[in-house]
Amino acid sequence: MTTTHDFWLAGRRESGPEAFEVHHPWDGSLVGRVSVPTEEQVEEAIAAAVAVQDAYSATPAHVRAAALDHVSKRLVERTEELARLVTAENGKPIKWARGEIGRAASVFRWAAEEARRFNSGEAQRLDTDAGGAGRLALTRRFPRGVVLGIAPFNFPLNLVAHKVAPAIAVGTPIILKPAPATPISALVLGEILAETDLPAGSWSVLPVPNDRMPALVRDERLPVISFTGSGPVGWGILDSAPRKHVTLELGGNAAAVVLADWSSEEDLEWAATRIATFANYQGGQSCISVQRVIADAAVYDRLAAKVVAKVQTQVTGDPSDDAVDVGPLVSEDAAKRVESWVDEAVAAGARLLAGGKREGASYAPTVLADLPAGVTLSCEEVFGPVLSLHRVEGAEEAFATVNDSPYGLQAGVFTHDLQTAFRAHRELEVGGVIVGDVPSYRADQMPYGGAKQSGVGREGVKYAMDDYTYERVLVLTGLAL
Repeated sequence: MTTTHDFWLAGRRESGPEAFEVHHPWDGSLVGRVSVPTEEQVEEAIAAAVAVQDAYSATPAHVRAAALDHVSKRLVERTEELARLVTAENGKPIKWARGEIGRAASVFRWAAEEARRFNSGEAQRLDTDAGGAGRLALTRRFPRGVVLGIAPFNFPLNLVAHKVAPAIAVGTPIILKPAPATPISALVLGEILAETDLPAGSWSVLPVPNDRMPALVRDERLPVISFTGSGPVGWGILDSAPRKHVTLELGGNAAAVVLADWSSEEDLEWAATRIATFANYQGGQSCISVQRVIADAAVYDRLAAKVVAKVQTQVTGDPSDDAVDVGPLVSEDAAKRVESWVDEAVAAGARLLAGGKREGASYAPTVLADLPAGVTLSCEEVFGPVLSLHRVEGAEEAFATVNDSPYGLQAGVFTHDLQTAFRAHRELEVGGVIVGDVPSYRADQMPYGGAKQSGVGREGVKYAMDDYTYERVLVLTGLAL
């Protein structure tokens, strides 16, 4: 009998009269059915969040920290169960799914630590000017209001954690909308949250269909929106809610730059291995997966041969197999889109060095060279297991090529030269520069976000906590300073 997963309304389990199905991208098998909240139930969740927000923000730090510690511990305990679930609804290989559960557990652990430090305040004496004699300013942060968290399908647990954990840490209610393709992981997280002592109304997990999202976005009782997903949807949210505090984590067109000094056999083996792995991990469905490889002419030919060879060793197949590196994309439609973009590029003159074949929702790890300017792959985010190779002369051309993109999330720069590393940090129009590695590296506690069309605001627990709050100054007068 197929399980129907209830949703979480103001911290309690509820169900609605309708449900939708979630299918495994690999073989189309039914993973489960998900109950859909009615408009009245969504209204109840929002009203409960608004009603509890003042009391919730005043809860002692140890209460919020204990809840976060509990979630982190339970995620570790349920790692294999949750990893199997992520693989089933998302299609990512089980080894990457296990890593995602570990990362989510760390996010909640860091949030527990930050909750204990949060809002201690910053004191500033004001008698540096005569008019401030006897005055002291104390600046603390307070929640902006209820958060609407909108999560994507590609990391159905960890990117949910990046919405929920900072909200708990600062004591602000959150209404979480998981992706319709992968909602069950978030609903199981709700089971764990329900084991804590967090107050009713402080959190809800509502798998509402995407066509009902605009009403949530416009609701004035939800003044903070944290969205991770596609650019057109994200910018549409910002346009429709211009007076709200909106954080957007959008797409990328991530580049790995390999410069002339990265030239030994050992150097190029490392670079090629990392590029092949992180162009294809998660099926390429990561905003910082390697899409463009920009190599100095001095190393291009040797690197290209190694990259192609290593891409061809990526093991594809059933994502539940521990040996598999690359599973299916989230849907057959997604794979067909990738196929059409590659076919367009080849028809325009690109050389296909590896891959280029689709089977159902799976697309073979693919390498292209001589990608013509103007084709879709050269300027948009492919969100699939496809990379292109580009030959340049020197760091100046390499960095200009990186910047010749509407996106600016992260870039990787393979160089041993410290001056070049700092130059990359100064010149590259991205949110993060990873030296000696691919752009796909992310530590969940560091600030993460992009420039240009890659979004606004930052994730990373402490930085999301800042986004969810604002400074409020208290001035004390008549003090003997």
